[in-house]
Amino acid sequence: MTNSNPIESLLKTPLSYSDIAILLTPKDYLNQLLTLIGRATTRIYITVLYLENDAAGRLLIKHLIIAKEKNPQLDIKVFVDFHRAHRQLEKQKYDIRNATFYREIDQQYPDFIRIYGVAIKSQELFGVMHLKGIVIDDTLIYTGASINNIYLNYHERYRYDRYWIIKSRELSNSFIDCLIYTFLSNKGVYQFNHQALRKINPLKKKEAVKYKHLTRARYHLDRNKNGDLTVAPLIGIGKRNNQLNNIIHQLMLQVKQHLVLYTPYFNLPEILKNDITYLLRSGIKVEIVVGDKHANDFFIPQDQAITMMGLIPYIYEINLLRFIKCHQRSIDEKLLLIRIWRHDANSFHLKGMNIDNRYHLLTGNNLNPRAWRLDFENGLLIDDRLGQLINLTDQEHQQVIKHTTIIKNGEQIETQFDYPIKVRKWLAPLRWSNLDKLMKQYM
Repeated sequence: MTNSNPIESLLKTPLSYSDIAILLTPKDYLNQLLTLIGRATTRIYITVLYLENDAAGRLLIKHLIIAKEKNPQLDIKVFVDFHRAHRQLEKQKYDIRNATFYREIDQQYPDFIRIYGVAIKSQELFGVMHLKGIVIDDTLIYTGASINNIYLNYHERYRYDRYWIIKSRELSNSFIDCLIYTFLSNKGVYQFNHQALRKINPLKKKEAVKYKHLTRARYHLDRNKNGDLTVAPLIGIGKRNNQLNNIIHQLMLQVKQHLVLYTPYFNLPEILKNDITYLLRSGIKVEIVVGDKHANDFFIPQDQAITMMGLIPYIYEINLLRFIKCHQRSIDEKLLLIRIWRHDANSFHLKGMNIDNRYHLLTGNNLNPRAWRLDFENGLLIDDRLGQLINLTDQEHQQVIKHTTIIKNGEQIETQFDYPIKVRKWLAPLRWSNLDKLMKQYM
């Protein structure tokens, strides 16, 4: 392992403590998002995996339309994943999709909101546009949350995420410039209000965004200055020359005392599992906060029919149990702390890291093999040399662990023998055929 620090060479811009706010609940996030939209004067650029045609999605669109009516010069653009926009909506008719919703918006309010579908690959299985970040004037909202009822806690259930608000003209400009350079001139980017509505997988391989073009994508800053508090925007796709992946790995190597890692699914790439093993052997404390299988997006209650996708939470739990057994000694020695998040019927979607209360990584990257190899991901690296953000980040962490259980040994985790009979019957052939390993690479 090397002790060099390539993190110091990243392009970064300075911040002030007053530039940063951390929201603690999805309802707070929704309220602040709508407030900032109402105050917008120049631009609103929204980048999410999907914007759903449900009550929360329609509420957001309503506020965007009101903002545009108030200020006709307001530049509003929304970037979503092309394939997710064409998925059949749950409990809806076959031809009801988010793409239809986007077209209807433009028919009622022509060119008020330009919505772009980005196709990273010809099929969703092989990669999606997973970039995050909402720019409103000179403020960047960074969260892993998409826009729908659950992410925004618009009704009873919620999907818990991180919600950071950063005021910085340089950072906001870098996000918008990257979107324009990477997407707007590409054939793999589909403008829903200007092109004929298509349905399932219409893009051939040659029409998707050029892969080499994506690998060259970078966030550029007007200035690159060190300071006591800075932020460096990160982006990447694929296994090779992936800036975000490389920095995540390098951050692991910089830990001197304590690493906190948030991930919704316990399915770490081998390189990160090896990094954690190295830290533990070096006597460095590691805290992992991960969602319980019941807090997984794919979890299916026992009273419903199981599907192949419904097996994923169980496969991740098997991963976690193996990891616990492998590192039981580190748990006993108080070096490894594993927390499992579960709160009623809600789900867990946090990602990122805290290194020695100095480096704070915010990302939409799920820290799994799929994110590591296939999806187009981004993130922010906050460098807090003097610990100015400790109170804020500690409040966030305390909120995160409020609904967690500390795992002291593998006996606290259900085994395959505890699973419902239908799940056990499905898992057995997957293990015999090694299809479970394939699923872990693509899900």
